[in-house]
Amino acid sequence: MTWSKATLGQIADEVGGSIQTGPFGSQLHQSDYQSYGTPVVMPQNIVNDKITEDSIAYVDDVMVHKLSRHVLQVGDIVYPRRGELNKRAIISERESGWLCGTGCVKISLNNSPLVPSFLFYYLKQSQVVKWIENKAVGSTMLNLNTGILRSVEVQYPNYPSQQRIADILSSYDRLIDNNNRRIALLEESIHLLYKEWFVHLHFPGYESGKVVDGIPEGWKVSSIGHLSEVITRGITPKYDSESKTIVLNQKCIRNYQINFEFARQHHSQVSEHKKIIFGDVLINSTGIGTLGRVAQVLANFEDLTVDTHITIVRPKVELEKHFFGVALENLQDYFDTLGEGATGQTELKRQLLNVVPLLLPDENIRRYFDEKASVARLLVQKLLEQNYKLKEARDLLLPRLINGSIAV
Repeated sequence: MTWSKATLGQIADEVGGSIQTGPFGSQLHQSDYQSYGTPVVMPQNIVNDKITEDSIAYVDDVMVHKLSRHVLQVGDIVYPRRGELNKRAIISERESGWLCGTGCVKISLNNSPLVPSFLFYYLKQSQVVKWIENKAVGSTMLNLNTGILRSVEVQYPNYPSQQRIADILSSYDRLIDNNNRRIALLEESIHLLYKEWFVHLHFPGYESGKVVDGIPEGWKVSSIGHLSEVITRGITPKYDSESKTIVLNQKCIRNYQINFEFARQHHSQVSEHKKIIFGDVLINSTGIGTLGRVAQVLANFEDLTVDTHITIVRPKVELEKHFFGVALENLQDYFDTLGEGATGQTELKRQLLNVVPLLLPDENIRRYFDEKASVARLLVQKLLEQNYKLKEARDLLLPRLINGSIAV
């Protein structure tokens, strides 16, 4: 099979495509954003190779018309301009018509000899990511420009072969997406059950129960501090890619899950009480946009810790772990309101977490809820393990398919 070779800039020029940055700050101001309208894709909206609507900004139709050259189309690929240059996302039907925001770069190659999804996977290759990072400039934060992306060299087979390669790789991603949807539904069911029983107080047997001082008889109001053994921040890491201790940071916590994609490694000893164990609840405690995010550790790890941006809350030994975790996850939005400090860096202090009230039902109802939650979360863990294996298989196949060592 004959393979062609060209830079992205050469291809863009041949087909009338474009590789361009999003609008400048002088074109799109903070005051232009609103709570509804057309979504604007920012670097923080590029997560796990997709566009997330979490904390996404919107603009009105007038602004979209004004910035029409930045409107996204199906097959466009979007990069952040600064920081995490190992991130990218391909635009799907859902995001078609959205706006490429300030802080992003978009690659638009309509009617080119490249299948968009083939190009997306090509750019995922570790050697391509490293090449881009090595070319990027900046002493404290890597900066990506259009010249770097235009210089990326792509080797590609004929169009049908590209499509077959992309189809094979995307089949893994579809399975992962299906598992993620199942995980989201399972987590939603657990949180809905918690709210039904412990917020709306429609727990089993509530009709015949007595209410004393506004809460069911036998229940009490406690606090996070009284129900926890440890409430502490993590470590200041000394990173070393050859070490075995994994350090989670605030980017690792999203949608009540722990994402190890952004974790790094630390080479020094970690004190025992800062090593993460099963049942620990992790809360993002500094930052903007991620403050208050919660995730519970639902597996055993030998060498896992967190950095100082995360607070470890460890439930008492005798307390039901799943009940405690879901209770704190239910407070995620409330934690976000407790942040103190300047607008650039708010902080959720340990003293405030200590005194946050928590309704403590009687032991029988807690155990009943814990049993139901544990069944659902066991399935979540199995789905997460499946996803890990699927990603591993996809990532092993990716370079072999892309370089032609596996025929399609």
